[in-house]
Amino acid sequence: MPDADDRPLEPVPLGALLDAAVGAHADDVALRMDESSWTYRELAAMVDRTAVALAGNGVTVGSRVGLSAGNSPEFVATVFATARLGATIVMISTAWREREIGHALGLTRPTHLVVDGSGATDLAAIVTDRPVLDIATLDRSREASAPTPPSPEIDIDSLAVMVFSSGTTGLPKAVQHTHRTMFHGTVHWVEALGMTSADRLQIATPPFHILGLLNLYAVVAAGASARLHRRFDLDTVLHAIETDGITIEMAVAPIALAIASHPDLERFDLSTLRYIMWGATPVTASVAETITRRTGVRVMAAYGASELPFISANPVGRPAEWRLDSVGPPPANVDVRVVDLDTGAVLGPDVAGELQLRSPSLMIGYLTDDGNAGGDGDRSIVDGWYATGDVGTVDEGGWITITDRVKEMIKVNGFQVAPAEVEGVLLGHAAVADCAVYGVPDERTGEAVVAAVVLREGAAADADALRALVAETLASYKRVAEVVFVDQIPRLPSGKVLRRELRAAHHV
Repeated sequence: MPDADDRPLEPVPLGALLDAAVGAHADDVALRMDESSWTYRELAAMVDRTAVALAGNGVTVGSRVGLSAGNSPEFVATVFATARLGATIVMISTAWREREIGHALGLTRPTHLVVDGSGATDLAAIVTDRPVLDIATLDRSREASAPTPPSPEIDIDSLAVMVFSSGTTGLPKAVQHTHRTMFHGTVHWVEALGMTSADRLQIATPPFHILGLLNLYAVVAAGASARLHRRFDLDTVLHAIETDGITIEMAVAPIALAIASHPDLERFDLSTLRYIMWGATPVTASVAETITRRTGVRVMAAYGASELPFISANPVGRPAEWRLDSVGPPPANVDVRVVDLDTGAVLGPDVAGELQLRSPSLMIGYLTDDGNAGGDGDRSIVDGWYATGDVGTVDEGGWITITDRVKEMIKVNGFQVAPAEVEGVLLGHAAVADCAVYGVPDERTGEAVVAAVVLREGAAADADALRALVAETLASYKRVAEVVFVDQIPRLPSGKVLRRELRAAHHV
């Protein structure tokens, strides 16, 4: 947000972020893709046309629009048009297969679906009870006399966004954000990145997760510019840094590793980059140091979650203080405390425990199984504090270091994998008597999924067949990297799997 006088200072509906950007930066480039570009004025016109098309198909205040599409200007227009109509955007992963899609639709109950045909599952073929709209058809009307879209009054505390975050009990949970919570998260992110209207960043990772949305809102809130890529290709991304003068680059572990190991990295001019932001997984110091040595570009660590979009980052304005072993301190209105894992007692500085957070950007809760808003069935928010499931410390200066996770999530390429979901698929195989899924460190993906499997007496199944079953059933990032056959699964008397024992015994 370069021009503080131009940006909204009090929470506003998300659609108003674009209105403010048009007022201050109408003729500046908002988006680039391939050889085309769109100014903020042109983006706003696309949003208006998309809103008219959505409204014509029955989208109104309170509707839920499931969006399953890749990076494109039409994706951005759909996100802002939905907000402008007072509807809720429901992010549907293009990687999901029919089982996962069925769960997501059954939970969130979108009234409409918007697709671009790039998904692993053809929603138009399996959904027949509600409109399934082709994203390319929403921006057909380009006449000067195109109808003016509806402009309903938007309640700042109404539901605006639902993204999915896996819970410890199995299938993904729908995280609910209002216009207010996402506005605060956006402001936090803009300030953490030090983003101004002079900045250019590129978005090459799938846009359906919280960071994808947050980046879009932040670019518009700052009046900055974004280059969109339909898919990640390292040479294309590095070339765009040169040609566009990209100033902010985003990286998760596999992208950072790919940059560090690129054989011809030195031939790219990356001098316009202010830094590379590393999120989703802890920074691998050796990889970050290699990037900096080969390019001269520093790596800045940050920390966020679907439930609370931005938590902390190394201070952008004080690069001399940056650390690769810490995700930095939180912004002024994100409160952090550490509690004892057993008693819940609040701990002092430098003592490890569960990280808990409180902020105006915190979600309003997970969607309940009956589809009602405001639910929080697993009590992840108690007395206003969100239990992250991450184990770490906070020092006297407020710097956060993450050391472990309480929850059993496996994080692959920044995406959360619920062990119980993979276990449910494996247990569907006739030869499997018991199983437990856990994560092990992996330099390329952050973590890899491993399945410990007990076969039924007299039954046979090879590892390749079990891995193929998961690959055919679930999204690609949930694939099992390794199957370990064991005699029994270590469990507590309650039946809880002792995953730490499995991890400790792995490859011993």
